[in-house]
Amino acid sequence: MIASQDRSGWFGASDAGRIMGNWATPTFARWWLEKLGMVRNTWTTRAMQAGRHYKHRILDALNVKNRDRQIRLPRLRLRVNLDGELPDTICEVKTYGAEKAYKPSRAHVWQCNIQMFAAGKWCRIDAYRMEQEDYRNYYRPIDYTRLSSHPVAYDPRWVDREFLPRLEYLAWCLERRATPDAGRFVAPKRQGA
Repeated sequence: MIASQDRSGWFGASDAGRIMGNWATPTFARWWLEKLGMVRNTWTTRAMQAGRHYKHRILDALNVKNRDRQIRLPRLRLRVNLDGELPDTICEVKTYGAEKAYKPSRAHVWQCNIQMFAAGKWCRIDAYRMEQEDYRNYYRPIDYTRLSSHPVAYDPRWVDREFLPRLEYLAWCLERRATPDAGRFVAPKRQGA
């Protein structure tokens, strides 16, 4: 697992919802203070703790040996953590507690697209349905009947036209320790554009 939990100074693939969301909210303001290193988010839930404990065990069950690689793109202040990798595929592990089948959320699809942009390979979500006992006992055997795989399509149009302009602006703001202004947001000129 990635050792440092410090999320300041960098944007991660899992930050896609904040990057693409409404910047004029208290939630965004708290997130921005975290990026500036002014506050630290120590919030955790039982589901988050269980997911962290099961992640490597799920990768073991899938025979995924390469894991926890971090990719840094300093110009964009982008730091992407990959759960696991096969030669041509990123394996993003998600756990969930619903009784119905897993369906990738928009935020998870965005996260995978950012990972694909950074790593230059395909991505799939390996989802594991948790049972109540899994939240109490992190050492239960992996039940293959509760495991599903979901390939995610890369959307270069979304990455280039929607995500990267916002990320570049936020990176510019972060370097200057400025507060982003969604009302005055103008996408910076892209190199080669």
